[in-house]
Amino acid sequence: SSIKTLLFLCHRRYPTVEVRAKTFNGSTHVAVPEDEAFLKALLFELRLTDQNFVEYRDTCTRLDTSPVYSVHIEAGDLWPVVAFQKSDLIYACLPLVEQALNPRPPILSISGIPQGLDLLTGILDYIAPSRKNEAELSARVGQLRNLLLQACPLGTPLQTNLRSLNSSFDDIQDFSTHSDPKQPAWRTNTYKGKPHINVCISEKVKCMQYDQRDIMDVWQVYGTVTCKCDIEGAAPNVTLSLNLPTNGSPLQDFVVHHCVTSLDSAMLMSSSIDTSDDSAFSGPYKFPFIPPSHSFDLCSYTSQVPVPPILGRYQLNEEGSQLKFLVNLKLHESVKNAFDYCEARLPFFNRGPITHLEYKLSYGQLDLSREKSLLVWVIGQKFPKSLEISLTGTVTFGPKTEETPTDIICIGNTAYLKLYFRIPDFTLTGCYVDQHSVQLFSPGKPKINSSRELISYDYYIWNSKASAPIMYKTLFT
Repeated sequence: SSIKTLLFLCHRRYPTVEVRAKTFNGSTHVAVPEDEAFLKALLFELRLTDQNFVEYRDTCTRLDTSPVYSVHIEAGDLWPVVAFQKSDLIYACLPLVEQALNPRPPILSISGIPQGLDLLTGILDYIAPSRKNEAELSARVGQLRNLLLQACPLGTPLQTNLRSLNSSFDDIQDFSTHSDPKQPAWRTNTYKGKPHINVCISEKVKCMQYDQRDIMDVWQVYGTVTCKCDIEGAAPNVTLSLNLPTNGSPLQDFVVHHCVTSLDSAMLMSSSIDTSDDSAFSGPYKFPFIPPSHSFDLCSYTSQVPVPPILGRYQLNEEGSQLKFLVNLKLHESVKNAFDYCEARLPFFNRGPITHLEYKLSYGQLDLSREKSLLVWVIGQKFPKSLEISLTGTVTFGPKTEETPTDIICIGNTAYLKLYFRIPDFTLTGCYVDQHSVQLFSPGKPKINSSRELISYDYYIWNSKASAPIMYKTLFT
């Protein structure tokens, strides 16, 4: 049915996003018109105001891409407009396309479209329960603008579940009338309550081991410090310090969040590219900052630790129709022997399904995947007291099938073992947060929770009996 009455119009513009769109498209940019002009064009495109046949809109040769539309206005076509109608309400947004629009890129290549649809769905879920009560519906629509300040502060959706934000509605301030001029743009609401600071140091270790004299093994740690600060005030000042033990590995290549107000020059000079001893800075690493309202990554870093957490050897030999394999793994004595999980996976590419398996292991258990092309060695939550484990075995394969896993690198005996593990309350660099060094320049003593973890990421041990791809240190990213 056609639209006869407009009950209300709730919208939000993001000028910074519009500037970016103009930068991408230059002279071909189509500016978003005034609200009434956009609404009129959108209703027309959705066939809600004029149901007569219109050639460019209604021709059967036009490809239907709903809920993504091209809305025709006086200055040109606005695309892509994401819109849909639900229970007499229309939900619409114009996502940013981070590239030129001429020619139009494929819809599936535009990340803003699913993000916009997700946000609109979140608004729908927030509005829908009140649809039958006009007073409640009007109140919820009135709250939308303030909720969007928190869910999508600068044009990028950070939280699409608006119902989860509704409980903190009283804490949200509309910048247009109530905001403190000293409050930074990234603080989208003012917290009320006891101060809490949560910090998590998450380190990922990448590794390539070859067990060959003429090829150097390479490994590196990549760390991220994530914070969530629930603190009163428009612009509270917090200082957080990362510390290393005496034998800790220096942190390098810092990238910090824009909320950090200053940084020690020694931290900026600490680079993995410069191998001289002068670039090594062992901290403490201090970060004064004004925290955003949401969870954020305070900083990221790299570190070159002296040894990888698990040293391994993988040998694979082909004897007739069989493959014989040997695996030795050793946990370094400096590593905490307490895992959430730890397992080694041995894939067999370009071969048929495993029809026969014989093996002997010193620890854990060995499973064969459902596709019968992958061996999973479940090590569990601890290495034995010796910190060394081994696995030997023989596998026989049947004929190849369509489900046979293939790989252009792992041809012949070129193969690898991949490790997956997580160690809670541990970092390979030794990096930790000293709770007594956290300073909060506002009333009240904060409750501080800190956690650490080490996670494997692309942790490979290659078959030492065959050639393998070599990853040089300078290219290890």
